[in-house]
Amino acid sequence: MTIQLDSELADLRTRIRHSTAHVMADVVRQLYPNVKLAIGPPTDDGFYYDFLSDEPFRNEDLGKIEKGMRGVIRRNLTFEYREYPRKEMLQMNSDEPLKLEVIEGIPEDEAISTYSHGDFEDLCAGPHVESTGKIPAFKLLTVAGAYWRGDENRPMLQRIYGTAFETQEALDEHLERLEEAQKRDHRLLGRELDLFSVHEETGPGLIIWHPKGARVRGLFEDLWRREHYRWGYDLIYTPHIGRSTLWETSGHLENFKDNMFAAMDMDGQDYYLKPMNCPFHVLYYRNDLRSYRDLPMRIGELGSVYRYERGGTLHGMLRVRGMTQDDAHIFCRPDQVVDEINGVLDMTFHLLRMFDFTEFQVMLATKPDNAVGSDEEWDLAIDSLRSTLEQRGLDYGVDEGGGAFYGPKIDIHIKDAIGRMWQCTTVQFDFNLPRRFGLKYIGDDGQEHMPYMVHRVLFGSLERFMGVLIEHFGGAFPTWLAPVQALIIPISDRHLEYAEQVRAKLLAADIRVETDARSERMGFKIREAQLQKVPYMLVVGDREADAGAVGVRLRSGEDLGAIQVDELVERITSESVPG
Repeated sequence: MTIQLDSELADLRTRIRHSTAHVMADVVRQLYPNVKLAIGPPTDDGFYYDFLSDEPFRNEDLGKIEKGMRGVIRRNLTFEYREYPRKEMLQMNSDEPLKLEVIEGIPEDEAISTYSHGDFEDLCAGPHVESTGKIPAFKLLTVAGAYWRGDENRPMLQRIYGTAFETQEALDEHLERLEEAQKRDHRLLGRELDLFSVHEETGPGLIIWHPKGARVRGLFEDLWRREHYRWGYDLIYTPHIGRSTLWETSGHLENFKDNMFAAMDMDGQDYYLKPMNCPFHVLYYRNDLRSYRDLPMRIGELGSVYRYERGGTLHGMLRVRGMTQDDAHIFCRPDQVVDEINGVLDMTFHLLRMFDFTEFQVMLATKPDNAVGSDEEWDLAIDSLRSTLEQRGLDYGVDEGGGAFYGPKIDIHIKDAIGRMWQCTTVQFDFNLPRRFGLKYIGDDGQEHMPYMVHRVLFGSLERFMGVLIEHFGGAFPTWLAPVQALIIPISDRHLEYAEQVRAKLLAADIRVETDARSERMGFKIREAQLQKVPYMLVVGDREADAGAVGVRLRSGEDLGAIQVDELVERITSESVPG
């Protein structure tokens, strides 16, 4: 099932949120006259405004800012649009250094405009609602720091986040979702469930997977490999670094260098940590003479890549600097492109449904400003992706200019258990790398032809997918994915021998089981196992040992009573199948 926010509602929310950001900036200026204004855009979930301030804002300050905003809203001030000559606009903002920088960046042929309400006027292209009274419901959320222009070498600004909706009911639903999201925060659950950690010694954005997290990762890696072999892929391994000539040929040094780590001098030559796997897959293809009969060729890899993400953008496992991509590249003939893209989409929906994702949002991303290749090639590629989506009857939005520099793409977002959207699968068309590396195949006419290339990831990266899974399930992984499926809790030390017999039987059935042999009260052990989200707690005492059974409790708190060990093995085994 695909989902898409109604365009009229999306537009209304954008106007409301943009207008609320202006009202907030107005009130902040009134309360803190010395602040300097930066920017305040709407976002998918709300809005923010950045301020340059000598004194940091605190979350405790949000209440008085909200009170002032409600006063501005009650006055129902009209939002008025104006355009100004560049010189006059520079004079108007002579004491606003950040606004001056924004103005200087506006192309000479573009209008420079403002929106005002009451005495407040701000550089802005809109859009807005008609008046402040048309802001129905809003809430300020938090204060954070943000570097100007996202550059850690620029000033640190004070950012106030908020949200606004068309009704109080919609706002309340969103706030409830935010509260639930805080409980599901993968960084918090990652610590509580002992899944992963990040350390100062390694540097930010670099993940250490703990044994339990590694077990979960291993489970969906095994699933990924199995499914790829079933769908006709061959898997390879490639190096973590490559010589500069590789990245020059691929175009990454020209178009992606800002996101690559610095060069390493080895034997007088520059080497780079790989930001992507694709050039290595291209080299594998080029390693031998290919025939039209060899195509399509589907090559996959769980390949670790390294990207220099700005420090302020890093976020637990969701935004990292070292990641493992579930990468694959398909080399095919022009007449095979649509079928291969369809195959990727079939595989995507099949795999994601195994993880309890059933609703998807699809976006078609088109030609960016830094695109390589001719307009004709881009038109062909975009038409191929669009026709595939339309033939499947999929609703989709268009992300104008959101494609990669080497080709357009389809992005698939998944809806989690509390209604949030996460970008996951990406399918990208590429005619750039085959040309740059001189890829060929011998056609049925005996002549050389250039293959087309399709890039795709299904999970995105294993780190990001793990973070999404933690939050989607709230740490309570389904039985097939749980790092520990069952925990045996002996009532006393004399029951340890029977507990070990039960454990051996479960291990023989490939059930992930542990025994809590600590000298703690049984109730304490059960409560702790529930907090660790273990699906099954197995209590063993005299009665259970005599009956060859275990007392079964679920993490939900439900008590199933005594169950024969063989029956329990059958039950857990039946739940150990993905999906």
